[in-house]
Amino acid sequence: MKLYIRNMVSTSCKMIVKNELEKIGIPYERIYLGEVNIPDAPNKDQYRQLKIVLSAYGLELMVNKKDILVERIKNTVIDMVRYVEEHPKIKNSNYLSEKIALDYTYMANIFSKETGTTIEHYIIYQKIERAKELILYRELNLTEISYLLNYSSVAHLSRQFKQITGSTASFFKQTSCESRIALENVLSMLQKNH
Repeated sequence: MKLYIRNMVSTSCKMIVKNELEKIGIPYERIYLGEVNIPDAPNKDQYRQLKIVLSAYGLELMVNKKDILVERIKNTVIDMVRYVEEHPKIKNSNYLSEKIALDYTYMANIFSKETGTTIEHYIIYQKIERAKELILYRELNLTEISYLLNYSSVAHLSRQFKQITGSTASFFKQTSCESRIALENVLSMLQKNH
């Protein structure tokens, strides 16, 4: 059985869920971004406790199939942008279809209806947030960042960076005072800008 959890977008979130499952006594097999494999359904009291404790962390148990699909898409994109060592050299649409095992057109339609934006725009925003983070770390130059994020060139990254943030990546690097957006808030920022 799987539990689906909204806003579970980082390793820290996974640790929170793991700790809370253990406290409540719900055994688990594996914890992923946005979902937990459990051997058996929790009883009503355990489910209620988990729902309450997760909400205190800004996490939410989901049962609606469309909400679950949108969250799976978001978490797959986050995983692709942040945690995959080398970005896939295939189209984003093919990558998502393979990972989620659904037709991309179907996923894109559901995502757009439910969020008000496209999957591609969501990917771009995630990549720019990751670029901002990497710029702030000051360990990689823009060429290395563009390669890491699978951009065709520094110019392509720079164009999208300016389009999304309103400033150049170089200016952002010099000032480094811009605040980053929490992963779970990227979609709401994207909706405000479109």
